[in-house]
Amino acid sequence: MNGLHLTADLAGCANDALLTDGSGLARAVRAAAEAAGLSVVGEHWHRFPDAPDGQPGGITGMLLLAESHVALHTWPEIASVTLDVYVCNYEGDNSDKARALMAALAALFEPADARHHALVRGQLGAGAL
Repeated sequence: MNGLHLTADLAGCANDALLTDGSGLARAVRAAAEAAGLSVVGEHWHRFPDAPDGQPGGITGMLLLAESHVALHTWPEIASVTLDVYVCNYEGDNSDKARALMAALAALFEPADARHHALVRGQLGAGAL
């Protein structure tokens, strides 16, 4: 059940159109997951309403993967995105696929600054479950 959990906080995103385009973002994330060799089994996306001052609302969404999930949240008011990619390595090591997906997603937004983190999960002994 071990796996790799990657997160990224992106700031100064030059591709600001993608921060508010729900259908375009959903297509791009799905295409990136499939290109990385991961299996999309479901998805859900939500675009938040525009603010009273007319500032466009952000998007939160996720892909359910056979290998686990991808989640993201856009913050158009501050040109930022948070990304979350988690893959399980039950039947094979999907770590390279997770890294490829994270790199593709981060590149989509063209951030001026990106903070990446990785956590190896599920390192439990055989008797722990």
